[in-house]
Amino acid sequence: MSTISLRRPSGRVPGREEPWTVLNLVLWSAHYLEGKGVPGARLDAEHLLADTVGVPRLELYLQHDRPLQASELAAFKPRLLRRARREPLQYILGRAAFREMDLTVDRRVLVPRPETELLAGEVLAWAAGRAPAGLRALDLGTGCGALALALATEGDFASVVATDISRDALEVASVNGEQYHDGAPVEFRAGSLYDPVGRDERFDVIVSNPPYIPGTQMEGLEPEVRDWEPRRALEAGADGMQVLAPLIAGAPRHLASGGLLALEVGADQAPPVARRIDDTSAFAGVRIVPDLTGRERMVLANRQRNEDQ
Repeated sequence: MSTISLRRPSGRVPGREEPWTVLNLVLWSAHYLEGKGVPGARLDAEHLLADTVGVPRLELYLQHDRPLQASELAAFKPRLLRRARREPLQYILGRAAFREMDLTVDRRVLVPRPETELLAGEVLAWAAGRAPAGLRALDLGTGCGALALALATEGDFASVVATDISRDALEVASVNGEQYHDGAPVEFRAGSLYDPVGRDERFDVIVSNPPYIPGTQMEGLEPEVRDWEPRRALEAGADGMQVLAPLIAGAPRHLASGGLLALEVGADQAPPVARRIDDTSAFAGVRIVPDLTGRERMVLANRQRNEDQ
């Protein structure tokens, strides 16, 4: 990390008699990241150092005065530089927490968000006790496999099919699937939306966190998103509906009678998405669910019951 001069905020430089300790490096790194505009700089510095030295984050404060070895400093410095360039912390660590899992992630996939955890929770609550070990789910645009694997490992599902247009993303999802294989079988299929699904194949749940950001809004996103995450998984045309529109249109064919359509959408998209679902005349009711901050970020709808299905 030759581009960083390891000066503490006080301006003092540690010499041989004054080595870097855990706490001093956390404080210095947090100050450095704050200067680069990194949100949550102190917490990120702690995560980076804890991962580098191989201890849980809170363990740092039980050894706050421990001098760091030269090898630990050498390993930490390039990671700190990456975060200063606004690379997402999860890409640097190579993993992201999602509900009960610790998923592998890199630049081939989006970093899983708290809103998507809530979406998984809504689906799991709907499925609970409905048909134990008998439900089938379809996750469209699976990315790292977060939704599909949450349903498979936590829910009453007999099988989960997960599709993605990106074969790179499916490689990451497959790695996660191998790690979290103790649940319903998950089948990863390559292709756009319903293309990998049989014409008459039906599911009890269709869930998706699709691309939904209008192209005009991309430049206004945080650098962690705009400059690092796969644009193809974010941007969805001028109005953000480029993927949502065909996803909704295709849902009636592939959703079983009484089944659930569950979508994550942009902060201002829930009402128009709900209207599109209503316009299909295939759903008995549509509801909009807020996230933990009160923003309308999920749209859920139940397929009309049809005795012929």
